[in-house]
Amino acid sequence: MDRETVERVARAAHIKLSESELEKYSSDLNEILTYFELLDEAPDTGKTGVNPVEIADVLRDDVPRSDFDPDVLLRDMDTYERYVRGPRLL
Repeated sequence: MDRETVERVARAAHIKLSESELEKYSSDLNEILTYFELLDEAPDTGKTGVNPVEIADVLRDDVPRSDFDPDVLLRDMDTYERYVRGPRLL
């Protein structure tokens, strides 16, 4: 990345950089961009994902069930027509 681009981005971000910082960031960003160029050499598999492990349908069907007897749960609660009563709101 050239120095002028780094300077323009720093100005847009309202960051003041010294001459040495401009040179340093320019070379650092240039190095980072060359690493990204390595991705161009990666083989194209024709797939859109990047996960190396095939993911099958991991969801299960919901099966309604009752693990607890509702009568036992409601036995010690203040209820009205099997609805749990809470404190009155004013």
